[in-house]
Amino acid sequence: MTDDLEGFTHRFEQGSAAGSLPILLLHGTGGDENDLIDLGRVVAPGSALLSPRGPVLEHGMPRFFRRLAEGVFDEADVKRRADELAGFVTAARQHYALEAPIALGFSNGANIAAAMLMQRPDVLSGAVLLRAMVPLVNPPAASIPGTPVLLVSGTQDPIAPTSNAAQLASQLRERGAGVEHRIVPAGHGLTQADVNLAAAFVKAAAKAPAL
Repeated sequence: MTDDLEGFTHRFEQGSAAGSLPILLLHGTGGDENDLIDLGRVVAPGSALLSPRGPVLEHGMPRFFRRLAEGVFDEADVKRRADELAGFVTAARQHYALEAPIALGFSNGANIAAAMLMQRPDVLSGAVLLRAMVPLVNPPAASIPGTPVLLVSGTQDPIAPTSNAAQLASQLRERGAGVEHRIVPAGHGLTQADVNLAAAFVKAAAKAPAL
């Protein structure tokens, strides 16, 4: 179904597997609420899927926050949009009776998920960040002890360099997250290796005891 909740057009699919954690799907630039549904089904079979559309338009393409140029983010907008997305997730959890979800974000979606982890650490139970970059140079001094995070970078990615992703991994670790940073032989696009890593991570996170 496609619906509007707290200002976000989104799609929701009810879960069918007992004990599975819901997945928050966050698309890249130019995607929408349908973009990662198939990926979510493969990575987390039977999980509830919550997929919002980015509310910011860049030349007609949906995004989750504004940028000033390629790789240069409007950090004030990042912070505002991360709070808005956290509000949407909180409302959706109440509306659909969901546990705290694991974010599965690609590119721009991974960046807003990382910002939300550091700005609103209570909202997510974990995150898979595919081709993410540092969204905030000076993020809040949040505490996210033990929150599992998988960060996957591509060796030949011209948009999100592995060195930048390593800085993000450091930011998250400094705040207590359990970060696994994997580097795959790929560019900015996703590969089967990303799918396999994400699926294994989500499966392990669902089995882990709650903190």
